[in-house]
Amino acid sequence: MSGSWGVDEHKWKHVRGDGTPGFVTVIVDLTPQVDGTGPARLLDMVPGRSTDAFGDWLADRPQRFRDTVKTVTMDGYSGYAKGASEQVSKARQVMDPFHVVDLAAGKLDLCRQRVQNDTLGHRGRAGDPLYGVRRAMLTRRSLVTPKRTERLDEVLTAQEHVAVQVTWDFYQEIIAAYNESVARDGKKRMFKLIKRIRAGVPKGLTELATLGRTLWRKRAAILAYFDTGASNGPVEARLNGRLEHLRGIALGFRNLEHYILRSLIHSGGLRGAVDAL
Repeated sequence: MSGSWGVDEHKWKHVRGDGTPGFVTVIVDLTPQVDGTGPARLLDMVPGRSTDAFGDWLADRPQRFRDTVKTVTMDGYSGYAKGASEQVSKARQVMDPFHVVDLAAGKLDLCRQRVQNDTLGHRGRAGDPLYGVRRAMLTRRSLVTPKRTERLDEVLTAQEHVAVQVTWDFYQEIIAAYNESVARDGKKRMFKLIKRIRAGVPKGLTELATLGRTLWRKRAAILAYFDTGASNGPVEARLNGRLEHLRGIALGFRNLEHYILRSLIHSGGLRGAVDAL
């Protein structure tokens, strides 16, 4: 097992008060997916979500095992990045495209909410212009229906909504960079975009300025995606879907050790060994 790994968090229970962490750190082997030889597979699950949760797991692996890791794909959580830097320092860290787009979407939503409150004095309600286009704003530009596009343009071009319009334009540019058919073109486009935001934005674009600082700080991991092609996106959809299904058919779990073991059997490397018995 070598090449690409993915790390992410997973909420395994929704009940508090029994002393066990509600989240686990999920470690996934992405190599088959990146190489095109098969699906990603679950390697392990560790209680908690922290630098130590991931770092200690890595530290417990033999050095020759860690030396095989070329890339580690993750979200924007600095704890996982720190754990990877300490234990597999030669591996290239990749910030997953889903989480980059989600980060930008979060800032766009905050901008919409702020402008909504500044202009109307309340949170979004049915009939409010910005509230009415909130879902269309988060959709890729090319996928918005003509009728929705017309309404979106009408709302965003209003003078009082200019901050939302500018933030939305940058959000769509991030999506477009990932949608480039040639990885080199996407990387170049993304780097120019990050530089533009970092260079400074007009006053009143608080959310966009915050996004720019974050993207610049994480630019190496963001741009690494275009060189490696490693992504947690399909893994989250596939593995998290399997884990949610497992928890559902079991009507929930109370014992974390049992949950981890069943998850490995259901979604990881133990499945083949069990089937062969």
